[in-house]
Amino acid sequence: MSFRNSALFLSLGLAGYALWLPTPAGAQKATKKPAQKAPAGKAPAKPATVAPNFDKDVVKFMGEFCIGCHSADVSPGGVKIPKKFTVTDVQKNQALWAKVAQNVSNKHMPPQGMPQPSQGQRDKLVKFIDGVFGGDCRLPDPGRVTMRRLNKEEYNNTVRDLLGVSIRPADDFPSDDVGYGFDNIGDVLSISALHMERYMSAAEKVAKAAIRIPRTKTLVVRGTELRGQGGTNPNDASGLLFFSNGTGTATFKVDADGWYRIRVRAGEQHAGPEFSKMRVTFDRNELGVVDVKAPRAKPEAYEFPLKLNKGTVQVSASFLNDYFQAAQNGQPAQDRNMIVASIELVGPTEDTSSYPAAHKKLIPETPTAANREEAARKALSEFATRAYRRPVEPSEADRLMQLFNLAMRTGEPYEKGIQLGVQAILCSPHFLYRVELDANPKDTKSIRSLNGYELASRLSYFLWSSMPDDELFALAKSGEITKPAVLSAQIKRMIRDPRAEALVDNFAMQWLQLRRLPFMQPDPELFKTFDAKLVDDMLQETGLTFKSVMLEDKSILEFIDSRTTYLNERLAKHYGIPGVEGDKFQKVTLKDPNRGGLLTQASVLTVTSNPNRTSPTKRGRWILEQILGTPPPPPPPGVGDLGDDKHFTENMTVRQRLEEHRKNPACANCHLKMDAMGFGFENFDPVGRWRTKDGKFNVDATGTIPGGKNFSGAAQLKKILLAEKDAFARAFGEKLLTFALGRGLQSADKCALDDVQNKASKSNYKFSAVVDAIVQSEPFRKRRGEGG
Repeated sequence: MSFRNSALFLSLGLAGYALWLPTPAGAQKATKKPAQKAPAGKAPAKPATVAPNFDKDVVKFMGEFCIGCHSADVSPGGVKIPKKFTVTDVQKNQALWAKVAQNVSNKHMPPQGMPQPSQGQRDKLVKFIDGVFGGDCRLPDPGRVTMRRLNKEEYNNTVRDLLGVSIRPADDFPSDDVGYGFDNIGDVLSISALHMERYMSAAEKVAKAAIRIPRTKTLVVRGTELRGQGGTNPNDASGLLFFSNGTGTATFKVDADGWYRIRVRAGEQHAGPEFSKMRVTFDRNELGVVDVKAPRAKPEAYEFPLKLNKGTVQVSASFLNDYFQAAQNGQPAQDRNMIVASIELVGPTEDTSSYPAAHKKLIPETPTAANREEAARKALSEFATRAYRRPVEPSEADRLMQLFNLAMRTGEPYEKGIQLGVQAILCSPHFLYRVELDANPKDTKSIRSLNGYELASRLSYFLWSSMPDDELFALAKSGEITKPAVLSAQIKRMIRDPRAEALVDNFAMQWLQLRRLPFMQPDPELFKTFDAKLVDDMLQETGLTFKSVMLEDKSILEFIDSRTTYLNERLAKHYGIPGVEGDKFQKVTLKDPNRGGLLTQASVLTVTSNPNRTSPTKRGRWILEQILGTPPPPPPPGVGDLGDDKHFTENMTVRQRLEEHRKNPACANCHLKMDAMGFGFENFDPVGRWRTKDGKFNVDATGTIPGGKNFSGAAQLKKILLAEKDAFARAFGEKLLTFALGRGLQSADKCALDDVQNKASKSNYKFSAVVDAIVQSEPFRKRRGEGG
């Protein structure tokens, strides 16, 4: 078996746990605590809200506003509601009724042009459905996160922080699937045979980059060539045989000053209560005395590091404890003998000052034969503890030592044994997966707090997309990390750390859907200046904007509108903003109120456009989904793109084409909202430049959103969006919580989102308040069983 296959075999032996757990079961929805009666002498509290009535507030509502269209065999949006239904029917079909509640709450339904319920009627319907699936926020359900593997970015970052290597082996892994808008969702992070192959290759590559095998030459004197003194026999085919106490000596010519290793391969014929004892010396200076435990037929190597000067040296191996007992009482004679197969001089070794930091940490110095097993166990146990993100079990360390000892028995250097141990650890599911084990995994009522190590991992992979650092490990070990004040302090520290750049790259870019930007292909004839460099500039502006809000703890409302941005000369020229020179990005104060915030940055405007024209529909949908958290339902089957309508002519503006498109009753309601939002950004062309003309037509950036709010241009539309700051805070919190947990949100998470929204509002919507509310939430700090 090769060392590489041995590493895989032994590492897979560490996988004592199932790699997959089923998707979390449906969770509970929260209801508000009824108001209490005020004490005498004080103003009375508002009376408790009357609980919704099923027949009056649900059955009647559905009959009056919904069933007429949605009870047919072919229903709009595929939402079919029975003409008669009970509370039990609602309970049995959570997916359907959750969709009903969402669309009624977001006012996507009933469609415009149809009779509309009052806000009170909407609220009672949604509250009743919430109550059916929900519970009490005083008894929250934290949900369950599916055990998941590290995604590509997390793997690269973890390897970087674990070993200090700069290689990115996960770039060669298969692409990660995306769920709920992010690529760190446990339910979609499957593992394939190709993954296993790439994990093996990556582990070998990383281990070799981290642990250097010294490049040396080896001088060998076979046992039959040694000069024997005392009870020795040089004529044994296996080497120099010691039938009694004696010494065997080899002479070596040292060509250069430096560090060397004396390697003696020896075995014994065992007898008596002790192993054979061997003393090794050079020029009569003792290097050490070791027990020779290997059998005579399979001698093992015993190494001794030392510094030598140029010249000639003599190395000797002596047998110290001969033992013989004659046959007696029917027992055969016992005769302890030792054999030396060879004495080797290995070196000189390389200058270790240039070795990788991981090598120096794992192997601060090459141990002697007497203590190398102890040193290896300590090094591999400490490394496995960091790699597994929790203390390593003794049995796991034993398995790693099997691999190390395999290397030693075959005469490999100490460094090779450590290297193979590291490789095995990197193949282990305890490294590849983020593991949270439950005592009662099948009990849905079994809710527990995460232990310190689990909480440290959740926090570090949330903010850094990487493993915990030494400070987090120390707090996990002591249990201090579970204290709210300590968590808050760690959040502030970690956000200031350069590793928090991962939150920009992995959360912000996915939240804003900007990972698609490098693949956008605007018409090169219409947009000649659009190239890869400009794409990089667009992404840089957005990244720096997000980073400034994060590092300076600004209000998240600056994502909607801000008076500053970050530009270099090329991007400033693209925007038509004078006074910016050079390739380096700099903070710029914006004079035009239409610019500012993420919504008017070229990155977002380009990714929500078509190759040859703007798309008010895509831009409006993006705002509804990413900014307001009210995504419209999917388009009805068979409805084509805007360019597919046969009634369109070249003399029609985009607005006129959309008006024609909305004449289709199946499209009208959602497009009324999406298109109106998108019209506000029509002054920006498909690559984000300012314009007043769209071809031969004047740009019309006016619009009216449902509710009768009118605007003209991006500046006024942003003011309307800022008035919905609680909706944005909740939507942003929902995206961030999804990313932090690595799972889609459930009805029971409403309580946590309520808290995120409230804390954001009280802090003037500071970025840190949103992050702190998420980390302190029940879903982040706890988990429950899954159920049978």
